[in-house]
Amino acid sequence: MSETPPEIEAETETETETEVDAIAEAPVMDEGDRLHCRRIIEALIFAAAGPLDEASLAERLPSGVAVRPLVEELMGEYRGRGVNLIEVAGRWTFRTAPDLAFLLRRDTEETRRLSRAAIETLAIVAYHQPVTRAEIEAIRGVAVSKGTLDVLLETAWVKPAGRRKTPGKPLTFKTTDIFLEHFGLAQIGDLPGIEDLKAAGLVDPRQAMPVIGRDEELEPLEDGDDGMSEQAEALDMDHPSPEDDKSS
Repeated sequence: MSETPPEIEAETETETETEVDAIAEAPVMDEGDRLHCRRIIEALIFAAAGPLDEASLAERLPSGVAVRPLVEELMGEYRGRGVNLIEVAGRWTFRTAPDLAFLLRRDTEETRRLSRAAIETLAIVAYHQPVTRAEIEAIRGVAVSKGTLDVLLETAWVKPAGRRKTPGKPLTFKTTDIFLEHFGLAQIGDLPGIEDLKAAGLVDPRQAMPVIGRDEELEPLEDGDDGMSEQAEALDMDHPSPEDDKSS
């Protein structure tokens, strides 16, 4: 029988000691303690002005308490109720159950509807980000007016992502956490895939798979440079009329 090399034995012992230390440091909670921690989490999320992340919740709980398992237990408790606990952009918040939303529509504020051009531009940014204005125009087949991007920037659903490391250093755009929160997405990868879009009749069955969240190293924007003054000048030069695309 072969013997275990000393270095492997030492490494195994170290790993075992680390695991034991971690278990020793973690607080031992009975059901009463877990209930108390869940109530704290429930109160914090309910009273918060916006969704809370794991770190924010951990600050108010006993040291070493695992937040996510407790939140998931709480999400289970609220499943099927009139108010649901959901995760959006890596944070948690309470939302009205989707099947009861129609009861509250009369209490919501009237908002401006996006034009067809703005919806198409938003979809392109979401599926192809980070993307430049020229790339948006190439995909849509028509020029992007200043008004279209202005609307998306004002809603804070889209923001400058950085400058591409190519000649001219064009400005790129990407979606924001507010976009994820508004559409109830935990991450950008939760957007419907091409098969879902085809099944819903929203895209041509022959269309290629959308690209979601490309990995690309961009040149960060410098302090005071949001790229938008330069973008506005380019758009004004190309499109002197402030009206939206004629395709909307």
